[in-house]
Amino acid sequence: MQVLKFGGTSVANAENISSVIKITLEALPKGKTLIVASAVSKCTDSLIKIAELASRNDKSYLELINDLEARHIQIINDLITEIPVSHSELTCASAFNSLREVCNGVSMVRELTPAVLDQIMSYGEILSTKIISDKFTALGVDHVWLDSRKLIKTKLQYNQNSVDFKSTEKLIRKALEENDKPLYIMPGFIASDSSGRTTTLGRGGSDYTASIVAVCSDASILEIWTDVNGMMTADPRIVPEAATIKSISYKEALELSHFGAKVVYPPTIQPVISKEIPIAVKNTFDPYGEWTLIESHPDGSQDRVRGISSSNKIAMLSIEGSGMVGIPGYSSKLFGALANRGVNIILITQASSVHTMCIAVDEKDAEISREAIEEVFTYEISLGKLEPLKVELGNSIISIVGDDMKNQAGTSGRMFDALGRAGINIRAIAQGSSERNVSAIISSRDIEEAIRTIHREFFGHKLRRINIIVAGYGNVGKELVSIIKNQNQLFLDKYSTDIRLVGLANSKKALIDKSGLKAVSADILAEKGIGYDIDDLVKKSIMLSLKNTVFVDCSASEEVSKKYPELLRNSINVVTRNRFANASSMETYRSIRAAAGKGNSYFFYETNVGAALPVISLINQMKISGDKINSIDGQLSGTLSYLFSNYNGSKPFVELVKEARDAGYTEPDPRIDLSGRDVLRKCLILAREIGYETEESDVETSEFLPAHFFSGSLDEFYDKLAAYEDRLKKMYDSANSKGEKLKYIASVRDGKAFSGIVSIGEEHPLYSVGEENSIIICSDDYPRSVVVTGAGAGARQTATGVFNDILKINIIQ
Repeated sequence: MQVLKFGGTSVANAENISSVIKITLEALPKGKTLIVASAVSKCTDSLIKIAELASRNDKSYLELINDLEARHIQIINDLITEIPVSHSELTCASAFNSLREVCNGVSMVRELTPAVLDQIMSYGEILSTKIISDKFTALGVDHVWLDSRKLIKTKLQYNQNSVDFKSTEKLIRKALEENDKPLYIMPGFIASDSSGRTTTLGRGGSDYTASIVAVCSDASILEIWTDVNGMMTADPRIVPEAATIKSISYKEALELSHFGAKVVYPPTIQPVISKEIPIAVKNTFDPYGEWTLIESHPDGSQDRVRGISSSNKIAMLSIEGSGMVGIPGYSSKLFGALANRGVNIILITQASSVHTMCIAVDEKDAEISREAIEEVFTYEISLGKLEPLKVELGNSIISIVGDDMKNQAGTSGRMFDALGRAGINIRAIAQGSSERNVSAIISSRDIEEAIRTIHREFFGHKLRRINIIVAGYGNVGKELVSIIKNQNQLFLDKYSTDIRLVGLANSKKALIDKSGLKAVSADILAEKGIGYDIDDLVKKSIMLSLKNTVFVDCSASEEVSKKYPELLRNSINVVTRNRFANASSMETYRSIRAAAGKGNSYFFYETNVGAALPVISLINQMKISGDKINSIDGQLSGTLSYLFSNYNGSKPFVELVKEARDAGYTEPDPRIDLSGRDVLRKCLILAREIGYETEESDVETSEFLPAHFFSGSLDEFYDKLAAYEDRLKKMYDSANSKGEKLKYIASVRDGKAFSGIVSIGEEHPLYSVGEENSIIICSDDYPRSVVVTGAGAGARQTATGVFNDILKINIIQ
């Protein structure tokens, strides 16, 4: 005997039932076959609604009955084309007339008892299987329709219908012996009690019917035909790449089913275990596609995790208090109170101190549970031995299941680490004694992301996520955001890395969203951003609790740079193009690195010296390899390089400055560049990078403009610069007469640092360098120098350098 069960979608219309017929005809040559079918899709829901309307004397139930009847008549006319359908239509009409009579009685007394509801719901399965039977009759297939109500007997236990297996097995065996046919057809879901009253088997009842029949008939296999290709590694609606589990054990299937994988309902599996009847889960609409075999000893049993399932609409009840400690019977009292109210406990977790306990129940049972617990512990609560019960709604349970997890170290850790990397907070954890299941309670808003994250961890390419918070949305910030947007898909496809912008701030407003900012622009920031100060931004960045977060400082704010230690101590990596932190006091310089060590975080600042030029990283590589750096000479200001490369006295220096400003070579206020402060800070940073304990006051300077030039307005500055032309011309002529060039350079050697204007001859390594930035490093291993030359400024170049620093963090973590 082989038992085939077809679900509601498999019999939803004539076309689908034709697939059922075809599958059954192909199965018949293998041996005797018994079909169990559900009601047509959504029919049971309609019948329940009809019953409820009738109980309220709402006559609209009659219209729903008419609609349901018309739907079944349409199926008959579309399906049965071989013979006249008058018999089938008469059977259908008779059933619906009977349904109307029952509902009329309910409407008159305005009362709907459980027994009458069972009777009303039973019409769905009777009608669908009668139609299937009539189709086989039309095809001339020898078969018999068996009434499940006469074969499956139930008794009431704990307010639920429980199958009387002893009586049921006798009746099924007798019916099969008396009706020796190649094909049997039975309605699923329905049964009867000892008095002959119709009962039902609850949710998933048709699957349960098939399982009962398989056990009582000693079937060789039970096939569950549904609308998916077996049991999947995860819900394919959430994880499109989810794969069919080809083989799985009974116990694994039970665990997955219990926690939300409703392809097969738990009661279906339990009866067949004792007789080791395999269950095949197949797709009616893809009968030759992949499918799942549920059996005692599946192949590939060493797979660590078989699948992921979830349950939504979970309420979490938290009980806490000293009154729980060391008191025998406390748990029994609690569970008894819930059981008496008919509340099913889904998950339990308890602290080893017995001081706290967390219970998960269905949200619909949350208020009943609260009342039951507070009632039974009224005395303890009044004495303060127990805190008032806390009820939290909006939770979900996510579970990983696998028989061999107990023999594989680190499975739970991988699950929790994956959730942590995704910034998903775990509220409670539970693991069965069999170690076959690990479950976590999380917020329902995170459940789909959690399923995708864990599925990638165990079944796909491990996805790394970099969470970016950008402070400063000027030219560099905008270029960086553009790079992240344009490159993210490449990194997803090629490197399984998701670079996600979760925060963005300019000097006035900020946007933060832990799931990622979908669209970003200055207008959106102005419209949707919220006002903030830097303390707010840092606090919110920390509260996101996202693993692998990088705070990127694209500003030129000293206030922002002062927050680096706090961010780093809280395990938030920092990437900066802002030079204030590294050029402030040595105490601050050291505190930043100490904070990074404490928070196990990273602090990168490649763009502090030469935009995207790999200067800092080169110095670090040389130091790590044991090389000793003896000197650094550099042309480090793109603005000053441009000016002195193009100045020869034929055009006033002030005009060159104005042209450079208009061309975007300088800051909007060119005094920032011409002050030399920028080069001084870069020189100071280079000195510290090679190990000098240098303060800003230790750097020798040689400025070419007097300090008083930089006070007053920009126009006043231009006037002063114009008046200084003769002095500048003399400086140029003096250098030129000796065959030298004016260069604004930084130099670090012999424990000293210098920044300023110099006149250099051909023997100097920077003599032939044009407008580009150039850094020349001499060391023990490279006495003839290592030279790094290229564009050392520009928003795009700087943003590229910042982006490379972000990627470094992803590589080393």
